[in-house]
This record gives sequence, C-alpha cells and structure tokens, in this order.
Amino acid sequence: MLIRPIRFSAFIGSYPVVSAIFLAQCLLFAAMRLPVLPTQTLYETLSGVNLYIAQGEIWRLVSPVFVHIDFSHLLLNSFSLLLLGPCLERLAGKWKFTLLYFGCGCCANLASFFLLPLTYSHAGASGALFGLIGAYVALVWVGEDVPKTSRQTILSIAVISVVTAMMQPGANHTAHLSGLVAGMLLGGMLLQRKAASPA
Repeated sequence: MLIRPIRFSAFIGSYPVVSAIFLAQCLLFAAMRLPVLPTQTLYETLSGVNLYIAQGEIWRLVSPVFVHIDFSHLLLNSFSLLLLGPCLERLAGKWKFTLLYFGCGCCANLASFFLLPLTYSHAGASGALFGLIGAYVALVWVGEDVPKTSRQTILSIAVISVVTAMMQPGANHTAHLSGLVAGMLLGGMLLQRKAASPA
C-alpha cells in the first residue's frame, strides 16, 4: 500500500501535490540558511506565533507547515510526507488531497492558537502529517477495499506515531493530536465521497 514509483520523474508526474509541498519546504529551508537573505526575518514572518495571529496575521495558521527549525526536523517531516502522502493523493485526487493536508495543518495551528498561551510559537508540518495518519485510520472505516494486512499496518503506524510523539519533550502535542482528529474527520468525508461517486 505504501509502494512508490522509483523514478523521480514518474513520482512527480504521479504525485504532483506531494512533490510540490516537498520542493517548497526544501527551498524555503535552503533560503532561510543563505547568508545573502534575511533568514531570521523569514522565520519570524512565517512561523506560528500566537500573539501575532491574535493581532490579525492569519497567514500564520498555514505558513508554519512549510517552516522547519533544523535539518533533522526537515528530514523527518519530508520522509513522513513522502511515505504517507502519495497513496492518499492517488485515492483522493490532487485537489482533495491538498484540502486534506492544509486543512489538517490549519486545524492543528488553530488548536495551538486557542489552547496554548499567546506567547507560544511553533513551526513544522507535524499537524498536517498527523492529519494524513488520521485519514489513513478513517480509510479503514469508510468502506474502501483495504486488505487486512494494510489495515493492521495503518493502525500500527497510527498508534506508534502517537505514542512516539507524546514521548518527545518540547513537541507540540496539541498540534499532533488535533491534526490526527482533523485527519480522521476530514479524511473520512473526502474519501467517503470519492468512494460513493459513480465509477
């Protein structure tokens, strides 16, 4: 279920949204480390800062999805995107997958805004990625023809991811859990509509 095309060109052609997100976050990460650019300004402008969101900078409900603190952060989230994203993009289609990914990311950032202090700031795609895990969980329950082994794999990945995330000190657990729930709800609706549509 998680098998991908090997050739780079085939991957881009098959999964344009996943490829575009991956490229965008990598280019932004590179730009934030070039000495000729105001790297700190880029981070301060795009990261999720609750105080600034309260003052009307609502783009910060989406932009943190593209921002990563260091290379290990980027590497982990990029690997997760390339592992989890393609199958869902194929099942849902590129527009519904786009709505799923950024919808879950936005829900996670909204939860961080409402449930965490105004002084709280964050960055990363964890909320959106946990949304993809939630969508896989929903996939098991919306009538799709998912083999038993794939069901077990999906549920195992979901449980392991939640437990591992909760054990990480300093991680935004609010974003993780809210992204997961958003993915289950939004993914269930999007995948169910696709399943119910005529062939």
